[in-house]
Amino acid sequence: MHPFALSRAEDPATAIATHARDPQLAFIAGGTDLLGLIKDRAALPERLLDINGLPDMARIEAAPDGGLRIGALARMSDVAADPAVRRHFPVVAEALLSSASGQLRNMASIGGNMMQRTRCAYFRDEDDLPCNKRRPGSGCSALHGLNRNHAIVGWSDDCVATNPSDLAVALVALDAIVVVRGTAGERAIPFDDFHRLPGNTPERDNALGRGDLIVAIEVPTRAEGRASHYS
Repeated sequence: MHPFALSRAEDPATAIATHARDPQLAFIAGGTDLLGLIKDRAALPERLLDINGLPDMARIEAAPDGGLRIGALARMSDVAADPAVRRHFPVVAEALLSSASGQLRNMASIGGNMMQRTRCAYFRDEDDLPCNKRRPGSGCSALHGLNRNHAIVGWSDDCVATNPSDLAVALVALDAIVVVRGTAGERAIPFDDFHRLPGNTPERDNALGRGDLIVAIEVPTRAEGRASHYS
């Protein structure tokens, strides 16, 4: 196991500033994906910053107009069981219940689910076979190798891997917004723009940079939300 130092974040501003200036530091909440990446040596941070104690980031709030705000630290199981989520956006609850096991859903955060990385066998392979996500410029073994369940649209010659999040599919369909706080303040990213197509930089999975912290997901009210389902 790759050794790392662990510390706890006291407040969002300090956490953001620390992450911005330290390229060897990673945020950790539930850790269900990050610790697996470390074991697979696909991510090797020197320092982990535990953000579970940050205030007001685990709330699930229903707006009067029927919209929803889900804190980034809310656990997947809590969101799936929330009455307002099940009533107004069953597709979100069903997508979460399709993800992983009950034990993992009890630990995994919503922000972490969005940030999880591909399950491509070559990216997760400790033998370090060519993979442009893991080692930029090395090539994509999946192009002519094991690529069942990989992308049929949106791929490039540099990468055919897919994002593993069931929840992401539901949030794109609902026109959700990712609320992000960084060194320059808070901004809103349409969920459809949050994850990046591989292009020639497949090592960059999303629109976040150093010092960016996902605060919440906002789902606008939609009449069709109540009739939405995931399978």
